[in-house]
Amino acid sequence: MRIIKLTLGALLLAGTAVPAFAQEAEAPDAITVSGSVGIASDYRFRGVSQTDKEVAIQGGVTVSHESGFYVGFWGSNLAGWGTFLGANLETDIIAGFKAPVGGGAIDVGVTYYMYPGGLDTTDFFEPYVKLSGTTGPLTLTAGVAYAPAQEALGRVYPSGAAAVAGTPSFPGDKEDNLYLSGDAVVAVPNSPISLRGHIGYSDGNSGLGPNGTSIAPTGKYWDWTLGADVTFKGLTLGVSYIDTDISRAESAYLLPNFQKSTGGDIAGSTIVVSLTAAF
Repeated sequence: MRIIKLTLGALLLAGTAVPAFAQEAEAPDAITVSGSVGIASDYRFRGVSQTDKEVAIQGGVTVSHESGFYVGFWGSNLAGWGTFLGANLETDIIAGFKAPVGGGAIDVGVTYYMYPGGLDTTDFFEPYVKLSGTTGPLTLTAGVAYAPAQEALGRVYPSGAAAVAGTPSFPGDKEDNLYLSGDAVVAVPNSPISLRGHIGYSDGNSGLGPNGTSIAPTGKYWDWTLGADVTFKGLTLGVSYIDTDISRAESAYLLPNFQKSTGGDIAGSTIVVSLTAAF
């Protein structure tokens, strides 16, 4: 990933100065900026489509300090089950601190999920902790994300029918959400290819929030991903197989909300293809 330089390195001496001066290494930059923009055939959040199983345009920027602190944002369009009114846009504000620990790293931060123009009760925050380590071509990451009780995560509507009727069964209800994850990435030696796998477990509200959606639709479920990436000159082509253990029978009480707008499963197995440009 190419990094945009925001600080000036040491000035080179001109004229007849000793050549060794000009060869001195630049001091590391205190602040770096990195980011990406991409297109994907679907936006899957923890295994569930947020774009009605249609194309998503996504991108973000992260500003990092040499101390380990960082801030950033990431955004994507939404549709169908992922519609939150307003601009139908998800904008995540992220802040955290990453530091080396032993032979790996610890990353502690918080994500604030915002839906511009949507209802005030749709936004929520989720602190997280990630531990990662690398050995040879293999990188492993374990993560815990816990969102404390908030109205956006509440069981305001126990069923999809109640949400469609527009009459909250439990107005103002607040619930929490836990997400556990594990990721593995293997770089194929002497090639631009990497292989990856992901598994996640959600434990949260088994009903619908004030916006008629939920980040844990059936309360407790697993999601997993198997994928491969090919990177060339800042461009990454990715192919992912994504699935969950949510069955149509388990999620029937969430209908007609929990489905594609024209009918169809949004939590079943799928292939997602993406193209991302990093800077």
